[in-house]
Amino acid sequence: MFRARLDEVAAQVQLHLDSIMAPLEGQIAEAMRYTCQGGKRLRAFLVMESARLHDVDPAQAIWPAAAIEMIHAYSLVHDDLPCMDDDDLRRGRPTVHVKWDEGTAVLTGDALQTLAFEALARPVCHPEAAVRADLVLTMAQAAGAQGMVLGQALDIAAETAAQPLTLDQIIALQDGKTGALIRWSAMAGPLMARADTGPLRRYAQALGLAFQIADDILDVTGDEGTAGKRLNKDAEAGKATFVSLLGLTGAQDRANDLVDEAISALAPYGSEAENLRDAARFVISRDS
Repeated sequence: MFRARLDEVAAQVQLHLDSIMAPLEGQIAEAMRYTCQGGKRLRAFLVMESARLHDVDPAQAIWPAAAIEMIHAYSLVHDDLPCMDDDDLRRGRPTVHVKWDEGTAVLTGDALQTLAFEALARPVCHPEAAVRADLVLTMAQAAGAQGMVLGQALDIAAETAAQPLTLDQIIALQDGKTGALIRWSAMAGPLMARADTGPLRRYAQALGLAFQIADDILDVTGDEGTAGKRLNKDAEAGKATFVSLLGLTGAQDRANDLVDEAISALAPYGSEAENLRDAARFVISRDS
């Protein structure tokens, strides 16, 4: 059920992204469409499922689902640049700056970010302007200098720090870099319904950290062909990770505990939240 729903959302979001970008022309538009192909669409799934739990019209929920995928895609394009992580492979294909050039990659990320906010601001996203404004505000907070960008900055600083980060510092870093967008995705549904965001905030808080621990585990145990990206980067750079600090078994145990925590947070939704429970289990069992 979960995998079928994940695939269904991925297909729906891809069609919607294609539709949003259809009027765009030129090399930047081509790179935007290239960047927004593939991926698990976990963030979009969280938007659509959280919306379903709160009886939000799917025709409205698809807009924030597409928006979060554009924000995520922009972050990957910029993260792959030589001045950041310097990666030449993403989702099994050449990164944007490799396929085109660095200038195209910068502008592609910029264009995806602004298009994401445009998608949230369109009246078709939600009939109430106040709700659209709240989606825009919270997205800006999640993606900006108190969320994802802050996490990225802390990650860059860690590469040249005199001492490796402590466990608490890594948790704080990942809370921004990975966790902020995952939290926004899970909270989008109750935000659109003007409902309590607490249970899904707690769910996503645990899920986001479990997701990053699973990434660190994959970086050590995964296969590059399956992952579609270069692995063992953090170890090569001498950066502290959940695996280096907790050990492989300790990291796996911590991830499992977080999944249990995420699942417990869904109790108010009963059996209707089974897809979200499966999503929590999925993040620590994936191979890419």
